[in-house]
Amino acid sequence: QVQLVESGGGLVQAGESLRLSCVASGLTFRDYVMGWFLQAPGKEREFVAAISQEPDGYIAPYTDAVKARFNISRDGAKNSVYLQMNSLGHEDTAVYYCNTHSSFQGSPMDGYWGQGNHVAVST
Repeated sequence: QVQLVESGGGLVQAGESLRLSCVASGLTFRDYVMGWFLQAPGKEREFVAAISQEPDGYIAPYTDAVKARFNISRDGAKNSVYLQMNSLGHEDTAVYYCNTHSSFQGSPMDGYWGQGNHVAVST
């Protein structure tokens, strides 16, 4: 059974940083796209970042909201994907979800999701 276990969220002050982690099991990690999505209260889930299968590790373009502050990476030895979040602001407050799916040609909705990381940024 595929499992994605997330960690690293929390409550921080504006300007601080967090590093979210997601550990995957039950799949051949190197063969799957990994990504991060967020869902703010009362809003739809939206894309944050994605990185393709190894060894290419192609990083999809970041959104304008995060490209100067966030960075996605993966570590095949640890079956993990990370989201480094710098210069956090209140607008970043959301639940962050780890995702894996087959390829960039597929849909994240056909894949698997982590349990969610709560990130709250005080002003």
